[in-house]
Amino acid sequence: MIKIGVAGALGKMGKEVVRAVYNADDMELVMAVDISGVGTDAGLASLSKNTGVLIESDIETAISSKKPDIIVDFTQPKDIYSHVCTYIKNGVKSVIGTTGLKDEEIENIKKLSKENNTACLIAPNFSTGAVLLMMFAKQASKYFKNAEIIELHHNQKKDAPSGTAIKTAQMMAEENPDFMYGNCPETELIQGARGAKSYSNIHIHSVRMPGYIASQEVIFGASGQIFKMAHHSMDRTCYMDGVLLAIRYVFDNNEFIYGLDNIM
Repeated sequence: MIKIGVAGALGKMGKEVVRAVYNADDMELVMAVDISGVGTDAGLASLSKNTGVLIESDIETAISSKKPDIIVDFTQPKDIYSHVCTYIKNGVKSVIGTTGLKDEEIENIKKLSKENNTACLIAPNFSTGAVLLMMFAKQASKYFKNAEIIELHHNQKKDAPSGTAIKTAQMMAEENPDFMYGNCPETELIQGARGAKSYSNIHIHSVRMPGYIASQEVIFGASGQIFKMAHHSMDRTCYMDGVLLAIRYVFDNNEFIYGLDNIM
């Protein structure tokens, strides 16, 4: 059995992870951490029954006492870098769904993972459909010189643009150095009107609105044609197949991975 800890166990994604791990035949929930609900059973919020695993507040104390093989982290952007460093330094493998990591932080984590021979998989998105969208967008980038990304999330998401949009832009930029081919010089009459200019000049537009969970559109343009790709998450259960895939991969490997596309 793979012994799993969940950080952010009472969050929207954390509750789904608790449920998915509890119902997986090859996994055992042994640790749950959150800033709220300390002392309550981790299963009450997601399974409406006791699991025997109580919510703790201190990650290092929980690691020391529960000794998980892997920690799945869906916490806060402001805390995630220190969390990952703690996991690796304690020899615990991790699957990271929390977004907001900077490029240099990801590089530092990659180095730390290698130095400690401890696996870490960071995925901006665990939905297989969203990951396929990223992969298809990269492929399409070979044939289009103009593209922009629109990402739409619920209004409680704290970071913008989304990790999915950033990863998508990075993958597209591997195929094309400039996605503003032929654009005229631009003047924003209201700052930010054209979105954020990212890798290879891909503009990313972030929408935050109640009613959305997570959606993304990639728009390609060329003379006489528009090509659109879109993915919409209607329920957070769509991420769990990817989370379980990541857990099983990390359990059997000791490498650093950025993006679920690298193990699909």
